[in-house]
Amino acid sequence: MAQINVNNLTFYYEGSFDNIFENVSFSIDTDWKLGFVGRNGKGKTTFLNLLMGKYEYKGSITASTTFDYFPYRLKEDDLKKPAAEFLEELKPGVETWRVICELDKMNVDAQVLYRPFSTLSFGERTKVLLAVLFSGENEFLLIDEPTNHLDYASREIVKAYLREKKGFILVSHDRDFLDACIDHVLVLNRSSIEVCNGNFTSWWENKEKSDHFARMENEKHTKEITKLEAAADRARRWAEKGENSKIGYDPVKFPDRAANYRAYVGAKTKKMQSRVKQMEFRIENEIREKEGLLKDIEEPVDLKIMPLKHHKEVLAFAYDYSLRYRDADEELFRDLRFEIKQGQRIFLSGENGCGKSTLIKMILQKASFHGGDDELSVIETGSLSVASGLVISYINQDTSYLKGSIQEFCEKQGLSLSLFCAILRQLDMERVQFVKKMEDFSEGQKKKVLIAASLLTPAHLYIWDEPLNYIDVFSRMQIEKLINSFKPTMLIVDHDVRFQEKIATEVITISKKQG
Repeated sequence: MAQINVNNLTFYYEGSFDNIFENVSFSIDTDWKLGFVGRNGKGKTTFLNLLMGKYEYKGSITASTTFDYFPYRLKEDDLKKPAAEFLEELKPGVETWRVICELDKMNVDAQVLYRPFSTLSFGERTKVLLAVLFSGENEFLLIDEPTNHLDYASREIVKAYLREKKGFILVSHDRDFLDACIDHVLVLNRSSIEVCNGNFTSWWENKEKSDHFARMENEKHTKEITKLEAAADRARRWAEKGENSKIGYDPVKFPDRAANYRAYVGAKTKKMQSRVKQMEFRIENEIREKEGLLKDIEEPVDLKIMPLKHHKEVLAFAYDYSLRYRDADEELFRDLRFEIKQGQRIFLSGENGCGKSTLIKMILQKASFHGGDDELSVIETGSLSVASGLVISYINQDTSYLKGSIQEFCEKQGLSLSLFCAILRQLDMERVQFVKKMEDFSEGQKKKVLIAASLLTPAHLYIWDEPLNYIDVFSRMQIEKLINSFKPTMLIVDHDVRFQEKIATEVITISKKQG
């Protein structure tokens, strides 16, 4: 067992207003299974790149081990080739037999190494790259969001695989996945970094208790500050009144006053002014202590949504509905039956490629949704109907079209710029991001743009296709609270088990053998 020591780490991107890390210090053991959590844009991927030696920084990072990073960057030509042909480029010195052994632990046939990489499913690609990652020796592995685009079955396989491994940092926003795979948590708080024993849930429970104590202490300090400020104000006014009474003293008008009255008032006023200074000093100390209490508390702002009420109770329904692409030999699914009633939050479940996104596109097409894909070349049997006049707010999986400024995006979408930026701020997006081009945003920040646009769009039905990919866990909790508070009608595709458990009213499983 060795250690990785980080001492006084300071890093910022050239041209940035703020430091990403400032005088950060901590240590981790190389046999830990470490979960890495924090808000989008706080520096998780940046820190992994610092470990990989990609950027210059101040301070020191010392380790007696080498690092390797997932996901590997693939060249466009690699997609046309079988993975067996470019394994050496991904991991110099890798041995194919070791990769095959790792694939076997994930119940994957070695034949995937000899098929063009582009023909593999997202799950197969992830498993191949993870098998390459874990086929080395004496390395500390950096795993950056391996579950994006994986269906439930693939997540379970990767979860079981990582559960048996050690010596890695895992960046993930999936609480269920983290709890199954890690034994320590590395947390990017608002103004600090902490390392804790246990999984995500145990850390979160302890954090909630700690935050509750800090809020109670903060309330106590606030009351003490209010009392001290009132007392200081009274003493200050008394001192000023006494000081003013010395000026223009006329012994003829006030014969009852002693000759040394002026000196007496001056001494008393001086004492009172000293008391005021002491109280002001105490107030400053209380304020400093109060500010320190709340600096790391996550205070998610309550989001709002504006659902519309439709005159029909059932917004969409399918009866014995089957769907097949014209150039395909078999259906994506068959004999599907469901209905979407107002107030329901329906999740579509099923393996990647079973037709979840295609079904969503067909609903959008039948609703004449502006901004949907071109008409699909499909053959339908059975019936799929949507209510007339249905207004839909849609989040697509694709973020590649987000380009230009936020102002230009709002103008194109017909959204209020000030309200849009306010929602992004509530999702903890820094103001400095608002002046950037959206193509320079992280994937998590791009997803937040789409979510903010959807929240600002009044609709009868909200259709979200994998909205949480790359979204940090704290924002996920905000969105859960929002949905449970406003209860909009929703059709959702997402593989986050905890998210589904919190908000789903019904889960529809799609397969080729329906009914």
